[in-house]
Amino acid sequence: MSIQRYHVGPRLSEIVVHNNTVYLAGQVADAQLHADAQAQTEEILGMIDRLLGEVGSDKTKILTAQIWLADMADYDAMNRAWSAWVPQGHTPARATVESRLAAPEYKVEIKIVAAL
Repeated sequence: MSIQRYHVGPRLSEIVVHNNTVYLAGQVADAQLHADAQAQTEEILGMIDRLLGEVGSDKTKILTAQIWLADMADYDAMNRAWSAWVPQGHTPARATVESRLAAPEYKVEIKIVAAL
């Protein structure tokens, strides 16, 4: 079985595809660093759409999502963006936890595993 890596950097690959499964690295906001959790989530979900599309997948094929929030008080704001984005009938298994993220500006990080 081959392993395909996309956007390979010194520490991580943004996408790894193996055995018809797509693994995305944790995604954080880039342009919305000083925005609220809902805006950061909306940006991240757009990034996920683009990354999955690069390899021929999409959000209807997401198997699992792991979401980290810097502050669980942002749960409802994150969920407003998530609920508007996730297709009904295609909701993945999901976990959301509070955790210290890599930079204080990050309010949300999302990691996805999807079918190809």
